[in-house]
Amino acid sequence: AKLGGNFFVEPEAKLLFVIRIVGIIKLSPKPRKVLQLLRLKQLHNGVFLKVIKPILQMLKLVQPYVTYGYPSLKTVRELLYKRGHAKVNKQRIPLSDNSVITAALGEKQGIYGMEDLVHEIYTVGPNFKQANNFLWPFKLSAPRGGFKCKRHGYCEMKGGDWGNREEEINELIRRMN
Repeated sequence: AKLGGNFFVEPEAKLLFVIRIVGIIKLSPKPRKVLQLLRLKQLHNGVFLKVIKPILQMLKLVQPYVTYGYPSLKTVRELLYKRGHAKVNKQRIPLSDNSVITAALGEKQGIYGMEDLVHEIYTVGPNFKQANNFLWPFKLSAPRGGFKCKRHGYCEMKGGDWGNREEEINELIRRMN
């Protein structure tokens, strides 16, 4: 890039991990509906999302109720191995062996095992939608050491928890996993 007189720009992240940090009390109807569409129905639920304009608009609406960022490959792998559950016939089934994944995503999507699933989610591949929908929203525990302050944004001067924390999400997920 330097030789061509251009400069190298880091590629923007394609994958988001969103965690709900606020319960159900006193939520107005619009954010409630958006959280429902994002499959964040309970406190400390987490989902993977694609970084696209409509999703970012939805996240703007629910920013004070969620925290999100760009997970690393290590984080994605740890989440899937420890907390990964599949949606099979509307039931929540743990991802204990590859046969569960192969049965649901094998023939059509070409995802035959855990590593294929990790790769598809992390790279936001062509079958991301089906792979992500096959995963049940992650039920995380409350973070070890607690939140700083849920009332304030992560980017505010006071320091808080809601909003975009980019790469810092990995540290939070480690505490919640």
